[in-house]
Amino acid sequence: MKRPILVALCVAILLFTSCGQENKSSAKAADPAPRVEVAKVVTQKLAITVHLPGEIDPYEVVAIFPKVTGFVKSIEVDRGSQVRSGQVIIRLEAPELVSQRAEAQSKLQAAEAQLAAAQAKVASDESTYQHLKAAAATPGVVAGNDLFISEKAAEADRAQLKAQQENVGAARQALQAITETEAYLQVRAPFDGFVTERNVHPGALVGPAGASGGALPMVRIETLSRLRVVVPVPETYAAGVPEGTSVNFSVPAFPGRVFTGKIARIAHSLDVKTRTMPVELEAANSKGELSPGTFSDVLWPVRRTDATMFVPATSVMSTLERVFVVRIRDGKAEWVDVKTGATVDKLIEVFGDLHEGDMVARRGTDELRPGTTVSAQQGQAK
Repeated sequence: MKRPILVALCVAILLFTSCGQENKSSAKAADPAPRVEVAKVVTQKLAITVHLPGEIDPYEVVAIFPKVTGFVKSIEVDRGSQVRSGQVIIRLEAPELVSQRAEAQSKLQAAEAQLAAAQAKVASDESTYQHLKAAAATPGVVAGNDLFISEKAAEADRAQLKAQQENVGAARQALQAITETEAYLQVRAPFDGFVTERNVHPGALVGPAGASGGALPMVRIETLSRLRVVVPVPETYAAGVPEGTSVNFSVPAFPGRVFTGKIARIAHSLDVKTRTMPVELEAANSKGELSPGTFSDVLWPVRRTDATMFVPATSVMSTLERVFVVRIRDGKAEWVDVKTGATVDKLIEVFGDLHEGDMVARRGTDELRPGTTVSAQQGQAK
């Protein structure tokens, strides 16, 4: 009795196990492809504003060094003084220049005296030659050798006169050079502006840059009524904004205030170290509110002349090796390498082998391997 019961029990267990495996296989075969939410690739012209750091510089700035070595006799300005173009701001004294000018004047007078003597000798010898020449018209009155000697003497005198004239010219130029050098003892402002630095006082020894007393400039003058706002623009944003475009900026000293400048100068060349292009805005500062050296927050307009492609920012996947989006085409996943650009709201600009209307996974992930069969769930880029 027990043996038939055991046999029946084993048969029942085998049948149950076989049915379970068949059910699992059937369920596994019936599993659908993974569903992936997708978004369309859209194209549009980029027109956004981004925040870029800038620095305010004076429109003109110059460090004033003396052109000659001397002592400061007087200085008429100090830090913060306003100056006008051509205004005498520092007076120097150099006693050796006085003696050099006196020596040059003496040499000029000596050269002029020698010139006068040469002119008199030329006149005398020329007169003698002309008389002998006239007398020689009568045969036998004047020996031919005497006439020849008189002629050559006159020629030598004329050569000497020319040399003396050149000596006088050289002496006059030497005196003029010293006189012009003396003019450097009066230091004048090269343009309208403000003195922002002063390093000397009366009695100080000063000289040209690199010479004795020339380690620091005497004063520094800056133009503050016009300013340059220097903006290092990343290469991604450097195209499509022409000169003359008005750009707003703000500074920490005036929270909530917005200032405006115009794009005046574009470098048209990138700094290879920072991959940025220096651009200068020109801003009026008639009230003197803005100060050079201040950092600014520039609202830089980013424009594209041609339409570019955009996908949801979440669609872009970055790994150590590549940046890509997952395109869904014919129910299969594909990896498409892209480069990213500007971000507009929740969309990001991409450049790569994509076309308008392509479907990409809204959430980029490397779990969707290329060739994976997926079920696309329609969606729209937001």
